[in-house]
Amino acid sequence: MAKKVILDIDTGIDDALAILYLLKHPNVEVKGLTTGFGNVDVAQATLNTLQIAELAGAADVPVYAGAAKPLLGEWKGPVVHVHGENGIGDVSLPLPKEKAGEERASDFIVRAVNEEPGEISIITVARLTNLAEALAKDPTLPQKVKEVVVMGGAVTVPGNVTPVSEANIAGDPEAAHMVFEAGFPLTLVGLDVTMQTQITAEDMAWMVSQKDETNEELIEALDEMMRFRLAAYKKMDGIDGSPIHDPLAVAVTLHPDIVKTEPMQVAIETKGALSSGATIADLRGRDLTHPNVNVCLEVDAERFIREFVEVVSGKKREVL
Repeated sequence: MAKKVILDIDTGIDDALAILYLLKHPNVEVKGLTTGFGNVDVAQATLNTLQIAELAGAADVPVYAGAAKPLLGEWKGPVVHVHGENGIGDVSLPLPKEKAGEERASDFIVRAVNEEPGEISIITVARLTNLAEALAKDPTLPQKVKEVVVMGGAVTVPGNVTPVSEANIAGDPEAAHMVFEAGFPLTLVGLDVTMQTQITAEDMAWMVSQKDETNEELIEALDEMMRFRLAAYKKMDGIDGSPIHDPLAVAVTLHPDIVKTEPMQVAIETKGALSSGATIADLRGRDLTHPNVNVCLEVDAERFIREFVEVVSGKKREVL
């Protein structure tokens, strides 16, 4: 049976990869794509999402725009050095034929979950603002969703925007705090595992070698985006691969056995001058009285990368 999913994104490059992976996957019913600020502003994220959906041949999937800034304070601006000026590596795509729905993202989330209680998995690979807004509108949401899978946080490893904080959580720590304390059945796909799942130039060369009339436009756009991202990570971190954080959250939703998780009590730091947005767990194992999150700690990276390139390209990759 197809899994029913809402994907919440701030469409930069790895969000685009997550959208492609989700929309090309055969065992998913995508109820909607919701957008917000983050890697780019919400208007650009919405445009990018519409373009990527059309690139995937799924223009009929509804898109809903959401939050333009965090619950408190202001958006800090785009992440140009990782995602380019337009969020998708400065790749030029045709203007979309479809438009975003008139409903606000959080209203759509509330409506969709209430129409099919217990059926919908929500995957968030952006700031948690849209989900926090939805929670404020319907506090019973945690009892109605099937699950929430969050790409965010760094429980056992360093952060990526500060020494201790990851971008999606740090971008709206108050929203993350609301979501983590609400009682959602929540899985955290953090830097603990996403930094292990890296696409390389060799992976992209294989995808390019698989081009034909069914996938040429998609693979050429993806290759151009990934050239930008690979260069960014080489310059930023000195590594030869690019972590594809957001698609891993999709994979965990569709294939939970691709990771090993541990229940933990995780809190979000909202006040610290040096630690705002940190995802804090008692790694001593002393406080497990109220575990609120299943934290991903190990991942079968080889299996995931193979699954990703096969689903997106529509081709089978032989194991060497």
